[in-house]
Amino acid sequence: MALGATVHRIELELADIDRGVYGTHALTLARHPSETEERLMLRLLAWALFADPALEFGRGLSAEEEPDLWLREPDGTLRQWIELGLPEEKRLRRAAGRAGEVIVIAYGGRSVPPWWDRQRAGLERIASLRVLEINQEQSKALAALCARSMRLHCTIQDGQALLGDASQTVLITPITRLPH
Repeated sequence: MALGATVHRIELELADIDRGVYGTHALTLARHPSETEERLMLRLLAWALFADPALEFGRGLSAEEEPDLWLREPDGTLRQWIELGLPEEKRLRRAAGRAGEVIVIAYGGRSVPPWWDRQRAGLERIASLRVLEINQEQSKALAALCARSMRLHCTIQDGQALLGDASQTVLITPITRLPH
């Protein structure tokens, strides 16, 4: 018998001072049995960083042709394609052909620098690509906030995100690898 997804319900109070985006959002995320809490929370962070009423979560790890999050215009055109992890250049090039902007939230600790060194030349040729890296210490601290039901607040200012609940807060400082 296959394991089912674990459903997480989140009430996210967002104050994105950098973009002037404010509000409280009720979000539901399904965590695939093979997805870690760290990855789930990074998907939530990605949603907060690029919050928009039309921003949607993809179907997850089992849907290889979809991003982790995407933003579609009312006419169906893809404005943003957001990937988590360390995707291959070929996948990102295909995504760039489909969406106006492609964003990678790279994470994985010591795996990120070798991935970056291997992919950098090709990635720099994708004009619509933005690559942000979340260091492992911060992503692990973010995972500690994970619960089936969460009430979180997130403040984004000067490129940093402060995400937390009633008892703890995590400062996330994404490192911009692209564009320079």
